[in-house]
Amino acid sequence: MPEKRMPERRCAGCMQSFPKASLIRITAGEGGLIINDAKAPGRGVYLCCKAECVLIAAKKNAVARGLKRAVSRAEMDRLTEEITRLSSMK
Repeated sequence: MPEKRMPERRCAGCMQSFPKASLIRITAGEGGLIINDAKAPGRGVYLCCKAECVLIAAKKNAVARGLKRAVSRAEMDRLTEEITRLSSMK
């Protein structure tokens, strides 16, 4: 029986492919950017659990392009803080 393939996604910051389960999915909700577990509907952008990748994605405007909506500096700062907190917990 063939081995089941794990889906891969590309990090918007470092542009490397990883298994989908190891990345953080960002979506746009009514209250701004939301970190979710890939179950929320709508367009999403994937990022590594590294603060450096968030900073690179912010510099390249990759999150805004991936979500096809404007992302404010305050939203990106909050996202960076949340991902930094998540990465320190792992």
